[in-house]
Amino acid sequence: MMKQELAYTRKNVWTQAEGGLIQEIMSFAEEYKLFLSNVKTERSCFKHLVNIAMSQGFRPVEGVQQVRSGDKVLITGHNKVVALAVIGQEGLDKGITLIGSHTDVPRLDLKPNPLYEEQGLAFLKTHYYGGIKKYHWVAIPLALHGVVYKADGQAVEVSIGDRPGDPVFTITDLLPHLAKDQMVKKVTEFLEGEQLNLLIGGIPLKDEKDQAVKMNILHILHQNYGITEEDFISAELEAVPAGPAHDIGFDRSLVGAYGQDDRVCVYTSLRAILATVNPKRTAVALFIDKEEIGSTGNTGMNGRFLQNTIAEIGCRLNPHYNELALYRTFARSQALSADVTAGIDPNFEGVLEKHNAAKIGGGVVITKYTGAKGKYHTNDASAEYVAYLRRLLNENKITWQTGELGKVDQGGGGTIAHIIAELGFEVIDCGVPLLSMHAPLEVASKGDIYECYRTYKAFFGA
Repeated sequence: MMKQELAYTRKNVWTQAEGGLIQEIMSFAEEYKLFLSNVKTERSCFKHLVNIAMSQGFRPVEGVQQVRSGDKVLITGHNKVVALAVIGQEGLDKGITLIGSHTDVPRLDLKPNPLYEEQGLAFLKTHYYGGIKKYHWVAIPLALHGVVYKADGQAVEVSIGDRPGDPVFTITDLLPHLAKDQMVKKVTEFLEGEQLNLLIGGIPLKDEKDQAVKMNILHILHQNYGITEEDFISAELEAVPAGPAHDIGFDRSLVGAYGQDDRVCVYTSLRAILATVNPKRTAVALFIDKEEIGSTGNTGMNGRFLQNTIAEIGCRLNPHYNELALYRTFARSQALSADVTAGIDPNFEGVLEKHNAAKIGGGVVITKYTGAKGKYHTNDASAEYVAYLRRLLNENKITWQTGELGKVDQGGGGTIAHIIAELGFEVIDCGVPLLSMHAPLEVASKGDIYECYRTYKAFFGA
């Protein structure tokens, strides 16, 4: 009896599930898998978010002169970032509730001059984006997605490798019979970034004597898309793992897919804001870019998109809303940095401290701090705010756990939490534990995904 009253015991989503909850979890995961299968880049994610929001009654803020409690507005930037807001019953002087996730994921970007021919084969040169293990990307099927802007300014969308019957691309690997020298190198050294070249063709164009295979590829691209070689310079084309999201396990309890860091939080926070009606405080779902490379640029969290978003809403609530009012809004606001963390993997237990590591199936994870070594480059959430979130989760009977990103001095990583905190928000990291994070196939529990959605919905007051 005393143990029940005094000791902290972790819970498991599946043992907590009652009645039709398991069916709800499975149904939610099917829709999530469809999202992952169809949204492979930040631009396609942006388009999906905007289309869904518009279909659910969100209106672009530019066309709205005044907003009132219950109104739903969307703000976009540079075809990559979007914020969805449901106006609250209280004014912005009481603060907002914000959930921020990032749409970008590790990938291979084509270089500005990518196309070349060597030994009768055509290739595209790439530059990897974000933290990857380069060996993950060889000898697997890859798709190519993105946009090309032609010389006249016309945009051409490219999507090859994910539809039935599409060709795929690949990065070749060295056969083990000849890999004696390679096999004694460190993992970080046996494959160089400049070797991540996509194999894209091998038939020479008739009557061409020089670079005939390359010319045939250009001929095909011009026939299908109307683009020339120079158009690659004004393109954003990304090589990503081909194929749909999968169920994993005999019991189908897990989702295996590319890009779950951080699109699992993108999807769950999208669903949460769509379910939010007439909240007490204005609820904002922020979908940001560039987190994987330091939140830089005008579409990253270090830009001013969030500030501009709240200012746009503020001036439509109050014509006299000013910069001081904006700072006061932030200082009275609460946020969740919606990002994933590492789940403890029995194959690699040594890198995590098991008493404080998140478990797959243990529910949504709250992470008080991230960073590295002595908590450098992190937000360290206050005890008061952690206590608030505990109460919220317990009152809503949500299965939850705490987590850390590795043992002390093992490594570490960061999120957008510290950037949100620097604006004045109370903020904590809150998301889903993953296995194989940043690999072409990441793994998450369907139960954890659903509890994450329930957490975000409760946070918004839905």
